[in-house]
Amino acid sequence: MEAISAVVLSALRETNAKDYSQDIISRVAQNFTPAAVRKLLASRIVCVATNGENVVGTASLDGAVIRTVFVSPSMQGQGVGTQLMAEIELIARGKGITTLAVPSSVTAQAFYAKLGYQAVRDNFHGDERTIIMERSLEQ
Repeated sequence: MEAISAVVLSALRETNAKDYSQDIISRVAQNFTPAAVRKLLASRIVCVATNGENVVGTASLDGAVIRTVFVSPSMQGQGVGTQLMAEIELIARGKGITTLAVPSSVTAQAFYAKLGYQAVRDNFHGDERTIIMERSLEQ
């Protein structure tokens, strides 16, 4: 739990902070304390990426929604997120899911678009904007 929490919090504070205010980052970070991550592990399928013994990325599947995709800032741009997404999509296909959605941060929108996800609408939680993106898994 601590390692997953650390990955999420570092990505929020170092990467997402370029696109979101400190208030938003602080508010979102409260959802990813070790205790909060423990609850997520109980309700979602969670994948982690490791480099040696270190957790460097995470992604989860919540029904037909991909959530909590974060990669350590030092490992971003090295394919970790792409591998996590491929694993989540494989799990979803195995469950018969034909369309996946991901609530994307402004920061990650281009990443998901490269993987074939298309923006379908904006969602606002107060001043926090997320972009709901979808992709069909049917060939």
